[in-house]
Amino acid sequence: MADLQRRTAVIRVLVIDSHPITRWGLSRIAAEQPDLDIVGEAGTAADALRLVATLKPDVVTVGLSLPDRDGLELIRELRDRNSRLGLVVLTSQGEDDVLFRALDTGASAFVAKSAALPEILGAIRHSAVSASSFSAAGLAQALHRRSERQGRRPLLSPREAEVLGLLQQGRSVPQVASAMYVSLSTAKTYVSRLYDKLGATNRAQAMMAAVQLELTSYPAATVERRQLNFS
Repeated sequence: MADLQRRTAVIRVLVIDSHPITRWGLSRIAAEQPDLDIVGEAGTAADALRLVATLKPDVVTVGLSLPDRDGLELIRELRDRNSRLGLVVLTSQGEDDVLFRALDTGASAFVAKSAALPEILGAIRHSAVSASSFSAAGLAQALHRRSERQGRRPLLSPREAEVLGLLQQGRSVPQVASAMYVSLSTAKTYVSRLYDKLGATNRAQAMMAAVQLELTSYPAATVERRQLNFS
């Protein structure tokens, strides 16, 4: 009876990461844990979906930089398919916007690859027993920083708001310049100023900051979208 209880308590883990050394490391770690069993591993999202369907793991650890798909997109699909599956984001990207994206996609835990071993193991075990909740070291601090940013909502100029609207549509900087009837260098200046106000260094960060600061419905951006519908 004791042996049966021990076997049924084992957490079946599937490791998805583009880096073989990460997959190897987790396998070695799990081999030393009586309650963990690595049932498979893969380096692509396509293989991950196939293995989840065939191996029926309790927990899937997912690296964000997969060669065929964004890791968070994979997590979203896995969550939509199975509400009870534990999903651990294991990443070297510790920025607040990545953490909040992981939360929004349905991840169970968010942990850095550089974290201490007990933290990584704790994230896996947490995900196995509480897949629908979210655990992350530093979550409270990230929420506090987001609250502070929202309390300091930047005031965008009409031109900066126009740029934001165009970027939200997926326009490139040259396309922004064309839509605004300005030179490429001028468009780059507007984009740079917008990034500065949003505390961003690239488009993805700017879009996430705009969502967090509730700037996605900025009036000038809405007007620009209506104008572009006629082109």
